[in-house]
Amino acid sequence: MPPWAHARIDTESPDLSPKPIRKDVDTETMPPVALVLALGMFLLFAALDTSGKYLITSGLAASFVVWFRFASQALAQMLISRAWSNAELWRMNNVLLQLLRAITLPATTLLNFKALETLQLAQTVSVFLSAPMMITALAGPLLGEWAGIRRWLAIMVAFAGVLVVVRPGTAMFDPAILYSISATFVYALYGILTRKLAGSETEASLVFYPSLIGILLLGPFAWTNAEMPEGVFDTALLLGFGIFGHTMFIKASRIASAPKIAPFVYSQLIWMTLLGWIVFGDLPDWWTVAGAAIICASGLYLMYRERVLRLARSAAQVER
Repeated sequence: MPPWAHARIDTESPDLSPKPIRKDVDTETMPPVALVLALGMFLLFAALDTSGKYLITSGLAASFVVWFRFASQALAQMLISRAWSNAELWRMNNVLLQLLRAITLPATTLLNFKALETLQLAQTVSVFLSAPMMITALAGPLLGEWAGIRRWLAIMVAFAGVLVVVRPGTAMFDPAILYSISATFVYALYGILTRKLAGSETEASLVFYPSLIGILLLGPFAWTNAEMPEGVFDTALLLGFGIFGHTMFIKASRIASAPKIAPFVYSQLIWMTLLGWIVFGDLPDWWTVAGAAIICASGLYLMYRERVLRLARSAAQVER
């Protein structure tokens, strides 16, 4: 699972009401230690998907692997957050949307892992890197946050990049890619619901409930197909899901702002390709490389445009 599925909740609101003048985070220099942590974080997230593919191709059911991934993260968060005395972790103001959002993240992970049964790591991450563009496209009809013409052009270019990776109608098309496309769409809904709930729900609950719901929903399927891994190494991979990457993100996000870390998400493509080659002997073909490059370029431009718009809103607030 690419890193934004584990990222901290962005609670920035489109509200332009006056706020105290402050130094804008976009003008701050990213500390070198934060750069190292960000790259290390995305390496760990790539290792998470690599471990999932390794376990699934070794014979474990995808539902069983995903269940353990969320169980380990939920356990770690409950211990770190002291769930037995932390009311913020359990509070829900909008129960229906909270539960709907909580369903989308384990569904995303399950679909992604189903894709990894047959696809290369570089293929799945290339498609998934289009998720921010899909969120921007859906934010208009679902949230009323319409993108401008330049951002829409970036979105269309990114989707063209996805078509280059997928190559529908050719002999190279793999039906398993539909799992990856579905995972990206479901994650886009997760992102939309996150933005919808960010102003009314606690950050702790928004992070915790997807893990808890994932455990409850996937439990019957996971244990019906349960088969414990053989050997200490495979067992350690299964039990360790979700803990280390989650911890690394917390450390990195405390040192640098989320907009500073965001561009490094595209290092995930490098890590995935390297790990796919080292662990599975897979190397992406030139079509996948070209499509991924198109998607990455579109994503970076979209980040640039959103930064420009964010700075413009900040300037308007200061003038008021």
